Order: sequence, then C-alpha cells, then structure tokens
Amino acid sequence: MSNKSNSGIADGARSYSGVALTVPVSFAYKKQDDSRSAPWYIGGVLRELITTAGIAKQDVDGFAISSFSLGVDSAITLTQNFDIAPRWIEQLPYGGCSGVIALRRAARAVQCGDANVVACIGGDAAGHRSFEVMTSQFSTFTQDAAFPYGAGGPNAAFSLITQHYMDQFGASREDFGRIAVAQRYNSNNYPPALFGHKTLSMEQYINSRPVAGQLHLFDCVMPCAGGEGFLVMSVERAQELGLPYCLILAAGELHNAHSQDDVQIRGGWTEFAPQMYADAGITPSDINLVQTYDDYPVISMMQFEDLGFCAKGDGPEFVRTTDLRFDASGPEPRKLPHNTSGGQLSIGQAGAAAGYMGVVENIRQLTRQSEQNQVVDARYALASGYGMINYDRGLCSGAAIMATSDTCVSDGSSNRLGGGQSNG
Repeated sequence: MSNKSNSGIADGARSYSGVALTVPVSFAYKKQDDSRSAPWYIGGVLRELITTAGIAKQDVDGFAISSFSLGVDSAITLTQNFDIAPRWIEQLPYGGCSGVIALRRAARAVQCGDANVVACIGGDAAGHRSFEVMTSQFSTFTQDAAFPYGAGGPNAAFSLITQHYMDQFGASREDFGRIAVAQRYNSNNYPPALFGHKTLSMEQYINSRPVAGQLHLFDCVMPCAGGEGFLVMSVERAQELGLPYCLILAAGELHNAHSQDDVQIRGGWTEFAPQMYADAGITPSDINLVQTYDDYPVISMMQFEDLGFCAKGDGPEFVRTTDLRFDASGPEPRKLPHNTSGGQLSIGQAGAAAGYMGVVENIRQLTRQSEQNQVVDARYALASGYGMINYDRGLCSGAAIMATSDTCVSDGSSNRLGGGQSNG
C-alpha cells in the first residue's frame, strides 16, 4: 500500500533515526579574493572539519559538495586534489537549497551503511566581476533571453516578485526593512559577518539607493567568497568521538512547485511542511529559532508564511509584531530568533555556501557553540532552503527540523536516535 498522499508527499515515511549532525564550520569569508579558487575554500572547510572532529582524512568516506565556481572541476576531481577516497559522493547544484538536500542525502547514506562519515560542504570563490560572469551563464535562458538584453542577474526577477507581493498583500518597504535591520543586529554579534562591524537603522534602509524597482541596496546580498560545512555520522560515532551533535527530526523538499502561479508568491514548503511538522511531533509554535534563505527579504517573508509561522498574506503583520533578534531584545511581543548570525544580507552570499549557512548555524546553536549570538535554551530549530532561478522564480524548496541531542519524542523514549521525516 502506498504511503503517498494526494499531494505526492510521503506520509510518515522512514525516520532519520541514528543520524547526528556535528562540527559546524564557517570558513574564510572575504568580500573579494582574486588569488584563490573554489577548491581552496572547499578544501579549507574540509581541513577544518577533519581537524575539529579529531579524525583522519581517510575516515571521511562520504563527500557532498556544492559550488558555482568550480569551472571544469567537479566533486570527483576534488577527491584527487584532496587525496580522499570516498565510497559515496554527491555534487549538488541546487543553490540555496543545497545544504538541506545534502543533509537529507548524507543522512540516508549513513543509515544505509553507504558511508560512515560524510563531509557536506558548500564553497565558492569571488574574484573581480566573477558574479557577473556566473550570472551571465547561469542557465540557457539567462544566456539567450536575459543577459544580452541588460537583465542579467537575479535583481530583475526578484524585483518583480517583490512588487507582486506588495501589491497582493499590502507589504511596505518598512516591513522588508524589519527583516534586514534585525539581521544586521544579529550580525553585529557574529564576528565573521562581513557587515558585522556596521549597524543598520530603518532610516538607512529606507534611504538606501534604489537597485531595481522596489529593491534597494540593503535588500540585496553582497557576493563574496567563503565556505560552509558540517559532518554527518551516526549518533554512536559522534558520542565515541566526544563531539557535540544535534538530530534531524524531519525534513522535506519539493521543486518547481506551483508552476501555475504567474508570479511566484509561494514555494514548495506549502505542500510538505504540514507533514514535516507531524513527523517531527511538534508545531511551528515549538520552533525556537529559524534560518530562512534570505537572498531577498520577500523570500524570507514567504518562508514565514509557507512554513506555518503565519497565514499566507500575513507576513507583513507577522514581522511587525515579531522580534527577530537572537536575544529577544526587541520591543515586539512575539519572539522568533531569525537568521541568528545575520544571514546572507549581513554576512554576504558566498555562492553555493549560502545554501549551507542555515544548517551550519542551527548546528552551532543547538550544540551551544554560538558564543556571542547564542539563543538561550534553544531546543528546536528549522533551516529552510530556496533557490535556482531559471526563468522567473526559484525552483528549489526544502526545509529541515533539527533538535538538541537530548530531545524526547512523544512516546517518551529518548530521541537520541532521531525523529521522523517527510517526502521520502
């Protein structure tokens, strides 16, 4: 008997039991670096993962990477560069959703015995005008129908999405500014953030220079270089190594959802989020912190809605009444720490590494390694992914619910071996 619902999402499918997420690494963020290539950043993350875990390089038998700037290189050529011999390998070209997808696939590899220790890494370089080159070759549509006519890069598409959202639901620039300003506050307490040394007021946000339609300077991420990564292994292995770890309670993904919408106003989260929460045994109100993919504030607002923190169209009111600061120091009555290290809007967008940022930050938070920007007593965290603009919208949607290692499931047993999942 099939366990698929009418929406095509699996109901109560196999859990992520026994899987640990550990060793969160954020590496070498720089605004521009003409001297180093993507393999240097990916290799730097790998080195930090191995050193921090106290394992030998040969112990890494699973390798999942994402990068926009590898050029003719690939995951397989990097195995020779790094002198590793994985028996499980993935190259994940899914932009802002890559980290969630890496988490899910690596967890399955560990469960099935295809790998014991999987390094999941996103990393990209950023040389002079490299972002322009990358966006000009992003897809065949970009090459043939956008870039030659002056519409290169994502700003044009997201300007359309932002204007449409404002027209539909009455959002103002101040509403989007609440997201950007709160994230800047969080980054002021996260030293690696490239904008962490600069404060941002609502006045500065509103008066910043226009970029495209309703998008202004502080609505847009700054391309940069850097890397993000984490290890996936069994709970038993993490305990043997003495590593702090967290668990996967549930996760899901759905791509090219709602293709009938003339302009994107929702993502695939609407279809799998209810089952994801059911499998995790919690509700959105139980989530202590959330990391959304924030290439533009409107996309974070969509994720608040589609992931169940508020109803569709209520995003503007939600951010007006919700304190998004990591330390709950804002005046708003409702508290939901959001993008607690500053997100891409304040750290920078290091290519595909940005898709790993939310997962890495949640691991830091749930294992109490966040230092200055630690969310107090956080138990449940959600990381959401989004990305890969083709014609006019992001095609990828994914999310994962994570929990501290001592979390208990509803049947009263220890959840050291994890919870459930959705969509496969």
